[in-house]
Amino acid sequence: MGDAEAIDYEVEYNNRARVPENPQIMAGWASDAASYRERHAPRRLAYGPGSRNTIDLFEAGGGGAVVVFIHGGYWQALDGSSFSHCARGLNAHGIDVAVPTYDLCPQVTIDAVIRQMRAAMQELARLGRPLVVSGHSAGGHLAACMLATDWPALDPSLPKDLVRAAYGISGLYELAPLVGTSINKALQLDASAARAASPLFWTPPATGSLDAVVGAKESAEYLRQSRTIVERWGEAGVASRFDTVPDANHFTAIAPLADPNSSMVQRLKALAGC
Repeated sequence: MGDAEAIDYEVEYNNRARVPENPQIMAGWASDAASYRERHAPRRLAYGPGSRNTIDLFEAGGGGAVVVFIHGGYWQALDGSSFSHCARGLNAHGIDVAVPTYDLCPQVTIDAVIRQMRAAMQELARLGRPLVVSGHSAGGHLAACMLATDWPALDPSLPKDLVRAAYGISGLYELAPLVGTSINKALQLDASAARAASPLFWTPPATGSLDAVVGAKESAEYLRQSRTIVERWGEAGVASRFDTVPDANHFTAIAPLADPNSSMVQRLKALAGC
């Protein structure tokens, strides 16, 4: 208990403070994403009535699994348009990539965001193909939530293995450490809501696999989060893998998605069955 009390969660989880060059990195995301959209215009799908209830589907002619990328921003910033370029690596291998956007806290709760991403997966299910759900940071959390969702309970027409695999990059799977940080100003979590929204404490998925990947230069807490869910779900029989992105911080950990030859893209390609 003494060790836990000694952890400065603000320092561990405030990535913008940890990586002061983050504005330049995020500006690069926006620029690369805009350039990619100009060359590869996505098909726009709607999964709900709101202006942010959309999915950009970057089609590459493939007929296998669709890989989903859910953006981060601590559930309170950004949208899918800043991450269009993350489809580049997989598109180069003929794999379709879907990039959803969702409403942000504090206008909605994290629980509402989870429900929105489930609605997005239900919309993608209309394509009649399995899904591999990846995500960065808050998106990694949401990817794990999608894998652990009981799809037939939501809609009896959906297969239980709608989500074939989750690939979380720098994900957050236990939200209690955020409650006492500045990040929680928008999230408005209390201890009970934080636990309820933490996939670490959900019933582990009955099917599928989990990869939890984190930048090698990220905080000890981010490394712990990924290792812990791999251990917990692995003990429950889920095929789980922990890995690191060499020399990467929280913001550069997703860079390999744009490289067709990266080990990250090769792993996602394998998960998609291609």
